[in-house]
Amino acid sequence: MESKRTVLISGGAGYIGSHTAVELINAGYYVVIIDNLTNSERDSVAGVEKITGKKVAFEVVDTCDRAQLKTVFETYPFDTVIHFAAYKAVGESMAEPLKYYQNNLVSFMNIVAMMKEYGRPNILFSSSATVYGEAEHLPVTEQTPRQPATSPYGNTKQIAEDILRDSCRAYDNVRGIALRYFNPIGAHPSALIGELPRGVPNNLVPFITQTAAGIRERLSVFGNDYDTPDGTCLRDYIDVVDLAKAHVATVNRMTSDKMEDRYEIFNIGTGRPISVLELLTTFENVNNIKLPYTIVDRRPGDVPAVWAETSRANEVLEWKAERTLNETLKSAWEWEKHVRNII
Repeated sequence: MESKRTVLISGGAGYIGSHTAVELINAGYYVVIIDNLTNSERDSVAGVEKITGKKVAFEVVDTCDRAQLKTVFETYPFDTVIHFAAYKAVGESMAEPLKYYQNNLVSFMNIVAMMKEYGRPNILFSSSATVYGEAEHLPVTEQTPRQPATSPYGNTKQIAEDILRDSCRAYDNVRGIALRYFNPIGAHPSALIGELPRGVPNNLVPFITQTAAGIRERLSVFGNDYDTPDGTCLRDYIDVVDLAKAHVATVNRMTSDKMEDRYEIFNIGTGRPISVLELLTTFENVNNIKLPYTIVDRRPGDVPAVWAETSRANEVLEWKAERTLNETLKSAWEWEKHVRNII
């Protein structure tokens, strides 16, 4: 392994992490995955290996445990870390804020501290559109002021961004990029990896696919009285493979010394707002399935609408979202069928 071509992925057995591992390997990088498997499966690492035909270094590690993390830094040569490891359910964070602050912030501070201590320069932080809160103007750009977070989960992303920004300013040997991505959906076209939440899904598309598979009785649409064209929330849904490729473009930027500042931010989305009902209808049409759903009360922490202005990522990272919504929703269903052994 060459350190400049080796990337540590924390939370790499998770949904976005596993897809990013595939795209990095396909781009010629070596990948080391660490994950504590609290919200992910070993099978996804096997899926990465099957897709790429490459053996992947994998360690069961809790990034909140400094001793475990220290062993990883002393074992593997890497110049770059992509930090995914975090709890990510908005609703759960409203009910259990301390759980989210403890896990999401301690794990990230440990990563930054180790990068500084061991002289590993590049940190790519998995941020989120939630940092924009309820934005006054849409679409949001990287210059859009962050509003107060509407959930503890969103607040952990804002605080972690601040930790990274301040660390990059203070420490000469640390530089970072925060990718603020919008709503990742879909699965790898091979159907070998995808989103597999434990228990009741918090994200819309897994709930859709589980309802289509008969695991959930019906889908709940949280509110149809928002100030949007059809009354349901508007979101920027990005295919997870496109999102993974954005991480490759970002790592390329960091490792080829193209960064203009020690800390940079990019929005990663499609730039196209899609309503919840539009997403449901598209899924039904693409996969020839009728979904039972009920309109219920609004969900705490949800904002009415948010979508990205993506020109900075398109131009500076030389990246753009390419997969269509139809392709993405078809891949999501193929993955669900694979997991459930549905013919």
